[in-house]
Amino acid sequence: MLSEQQKSRLDWEKTGGLMPVVIQHAVSGDVLMLGYMNQDALRVTEETGKVTFFSRTKQRLWTKGESSGHFLNLVSITPDCDNDTLLILVKPIGPTCHTGNTSCFHPAASEWAFLYELEQLLGERKSADPASSYTARLYASGTKRIAQKVGEEGLETALAATVHDREELTNEAADLMYHLLVLLQDQDLDLAAIINRLKERHR
Repeated sequence: MLSEQQKSRLDWEKTGGLMPVVIQHAVSGDVLMLGYMNQDALRVTEETGKVTFFSRTKQRLWTKGESSGHFLNLVSITPDCDNDTLLILVKPIGPTCHTGNTSCFHPAASEWAFLYELEQLLGERKSADPASSYTARLYASGTKRIAQKVGEEGLETALAATVHDREELTNEAADLMYHLLVLLQDQDLDLAAIINRLKERHR
């Protein structure tokens, strides 16, 4: 994850051998927790792909999820400009906090985090009883109907914009986003795939 050059620049002496590590959700952007790593914890994290800390209370290496199963799957590691703090992007399995919350900083969350949570909820509704919700009924109606709804909501969004009705535009855009997320889930795609494609085009 870190290049040898990046590792050589890490200022372990400045941090007394324990470097602060900010854990951030790779998709939602939520800050999940703060921990500390020594060089061994960093090595184990890179080797296993599971974020491992040095526990200051237990005085040993500690892999998040070793008892709960709520692991933090490693996506990337980035040092800060002073090389004395690490930002680690992860894809968590289950809640990060021991209280059962997604983040140790609950209830603080970004607006993007809600979009991610909505996407997860819509994915869960794919196999639900059609009688249980509108979303489940929409999945049961098939791809053609879902795609039709996206088209209808896209047209209504555009029409609201042409008459400069901000309230209606907000409502229609929300409907469009919802139906688009359902369509993506129906096709086994997620927002991360769309964002990555936008990044590719931006480059």
